[in-house]
Amino acid sequence: MDIKTVGIVGAGQMGNGIAHVFAVAGYDVLLNDISQDNLDQAIAVIDRNLERQVSRDKISAEDKAAALARIATTVTLTDLGGSDLIIEAATERETVKQAIFEDLLPHLKPETILTSNTSSISITRLASRTDRPEKFMGFHFMNPVPVMQLVELIRGIATDDATYQTLLKVVESLGKTAASAEDFPAFIVNRILMPMINEAVYTLYEGVGSVKSIDESMKLGANHPMGPLELADFIGLDTCLAIMNVLHDGLADTKYRPCPLLTKYVEAGWLGRKTGRGFYDYRGEVPVPTR
Repeated sequence: MDIKTVGIVGAGQMGNGIAHVFAVAGYDVLLNDISQDNLDQAIAVIDRNLERQVSRDKISAEDKAAALARIATTVTLTDLGGSDLIIEAATERETVKQAIFEDLLPHLKPETILTSNTSSISITRLASRTDRPEKFMGFHFMNPVPVMQLVELIRGIATDDATYQTLLKVVESLGKTAASAEDFPAFIVNRILMPMINEAVYTLYEGVGSVKSIDESMKLGANHPMGPLELADFIGLDTCLAIMNVLHDGLADTKYRPCPLLTKYVEAGWLGRKTGRGFYDYRGEVPVPTR
């Protein structure tokens, strides 16, 4: 199938990044969110990120203007029904995602491909709640989307080869690289990354090291560009906890038990950069460790 129009559900950090890369690649994008304020903020973020690319000579000013012109917004979910491809990038909660697909189904074209940007939830299970499990896939972008090169493609048990081949070509057209993952909890990247972050939180919880010493150790000792606690704050501690819970529930192995300190931070509403506090406090000029 030839994909020309893309509907994106959710205008948050992931949704606006996905809209950005599709618009730059020449696709017509319709971005949906429940709040017009969220949509306005998303367009402002896309504008800033495109401007950054112009300043670095990645794209021209004309490319930026053309990309912005390709993005339309709507607060009405069903407006996305005419899209060739739909990418759900809403909150990492299965009930929310299922409700979105349920509302969309009566309004879709027969050939529309449905995808989810979920970082951990079963694609087979999400697909089974739709009328087109053969045209349903996991389409997992990495954050920040305009910068990160990888896209995980996850086939559910019913996904047909035509859908997979179509999305492979789409990823290529975005200038990104596809990694094919089987439909197991958290797929490839988060199956490896999240337990590392969780172990870093345990290291802090048990008093083995401070926030600063843990992050510096992994940056200077393992050559990681960001320390694991800094990275957790960037991702969002609520997202990290949700993925650890999916791993723990889905694989029934105690090695995936979320650290109680991670749970406590989430309960406090200290979710990282997006709330101003996590393992670091971001409310001042410079981030300060909270432990």
